[in-house]
Amino acid sequence: MAGTVDPSVYKDAIVVLATAGVIVPFAKRFKVNSVVAFMACGALLGPFGLGGLASSVPLLSSITVAKAEALAGPAELGVAFLLFVIGLELSFERLMTMRRLVFGLGLGQVALSGGVIGAIAYWLGQPAAAALIIGFGLALSSTAMVVELLSAKRRMTSSAGRASFAILLCQDIAVIPLLFLVSVLGAQADGGSLLAGLAQALVQAFGAIAAIVVIGRLALRPLFRLVASTDSSESFMAATLLIALGTGLIAAAAGLSMGLGAFIAGLLLAETEYRRAIEVTIEPFKSLLIGVFFLTVGMGVNPADLAAHPFAILGIAIGLFAAKSLLVFALARRFRLSRATALETAIMIGPGGEFAFVLFGGAVSAKLLSQNAESLVLAAVSLTMVVLPLLARLARALSQRLAVPSTLPEEAKVLPPDDHSARAIVVGCGRVGRLVGAMLDEHGKPYIAIDFDPALVATQRRAGRPVFYGDAANLDFLRLSGLDEATALIVTIDNPRAVDATVLAARTLRPDLVIVARARDASHARHLYQIGVNDAVPETIEASLQLSEAALVGLGVPMGLVIASIHERRDQFRTELKPADAPAQALPRDARSRRL
Repeated sequence: MAGTVDPSVYKDAIVVLATAGVIVPFAKRFKVNSVVAFMACGALLGPFGLGGLASSVPLLSSITVAKAEALAGPAELGVAFLLFVIGLELSFERLMTMRRLVFGLGLGQVALSGGVIGAIAYWLGQPAAAALIIGFGLALSSTAMVVELLSAKRRMTSSAGRASFAILLCQDIAVIPLLFLVSVLGAQADGGSLLAGLAQALVQAFGAIAAIVVIGRLALRPLFRLVASTDSSESFMAATLLIALGTGLIAAAAGLSMGLGAFIAGLLLAETEYRRAIEVTIEPFKSLLIGVFFLTVGMGVNPADLAAHPFAILGIAIGLFAAKSLLVFALARRFRLSRATALETAIMIGPGGEFAFVLFGGAVSAKLLSQNAESLVLAAVSLTMVVLPLLARLARALSQRLAVPSTLPEEAKVLPPDDHSARAIVVGCGRVGRLVGAMLDEHGKPYIAIDFDPALVATQRRAGRPVFYGDAANLDFLRLSGLDEATALIVTIDNPRAVDATVLAARTLRPDLVIVARARDASHARHLYQIGVNDAVPETIEASLQLSEAALVGLGVPMGLVIASIHERRDQFRTELKPADAPAQALPRDARSRRL
């Protein structure tokens, strides 16, 4: 039986796995972006690189891909999973919170950039349909690369990070109508009435989308409830993949893109209680399949085209970056973002993105765009994406130079007391921090609070509270705040990254300190225990316990029994989340000394 296996059948899969499992981690050691590493490997191993020599050098045939079409299926799945995850992240509440930037700055960027670039393409001789697709395809930026670069530098919560993410979010939403536009224009490429074709396509699309939405709303929640009840991670994974792929295939059967169906499925699942679990389940598959997509992108880069038209490609790349960056900068300033924020956002959004390859590939298949025009434009987009990590460093350096030092209110300039007194330190003076401070006051426990928001610090100090301005993740500031003598550190902020940084800094200085931290959920609480907190309080669990307490009392259960059961359940959760080697719930110093 072993002799009947044809190794060539698995050759392309081995190339993909070797790239993802060996070459990309090796590249990351040298701080090379993973997307750039995938594209570079694609260019090297593809049909225009070493793959083109496989026919004359037999040894190369086993480690290269002679035809990029061999990976077209997995690459399309990568795009579908990317849109599926984008749909999962698009909750109505999130859109409403960022609506000004998403539907103002983001929509303005897509419309203006698409219009300006499309007009230039039309002026250069492209047909109207091709110019329209080129304009809006180049208006899109690289969500995968920009988010990875911002996350690596912990810049997602900065002003530039929020503005960039809002624009990317709007661009991701815009991909869906753009894919639909390509399919409609392609259907009319052979002649016929555009209005009739558009009406037919709209009816067909509406029917498919309505079927997905209706069936999804009726079936998804019961399906995942049934699967979750089996307590089988394999079944949960299979159900997730089935929904992502099944909805994509339904959309494809209706003449739409697989990505559109997967996107709608993600939107529907975003409203269920299984959203976070699905994101965790799909993440490894998404990352690998998106890597396959970028691998095929690199395989489409023909060095012969670069050599034949170097100035044209370089000119398109520079023109694209300059046009988009100037438009984004002007729009960001219009939306009253600072010069530093506007500049950093403009540089991050200026390069092209991965969805240009999807749109242009569809346009070429529909005979809306010539092969020569596609190769030139995509080579320019690839060039801008390759230099994006360098542009990100430049953006950060320039924004720091342009940033105007903020003038702190007089109240925020007050330093923490240097009296070496033993007191608790509360990190954050928002609603949770103020309540913790009030409880400490009520029980006669001295404390100070620190916060990084100067306006909030000034307001709280005017109200007579012992609040001081500073960064709790800074070792020097923690020493200045009296961490060496502190009785406890209570972290109340709601930013998980900031919580982690604060806990790690404090634990570095005081291995014996009692640290109690606010956690986003059970997963975050488990992580906090691993990095050294004595106790972590997950928001979701505490909220459910309080709701249960109120409901049971309202139903007539005696208060004593309710409190006892709530405490028992809380201890049960703490035992499940807390690893065996985590720090014990420490006693106060005086109690420890008496025990010793």
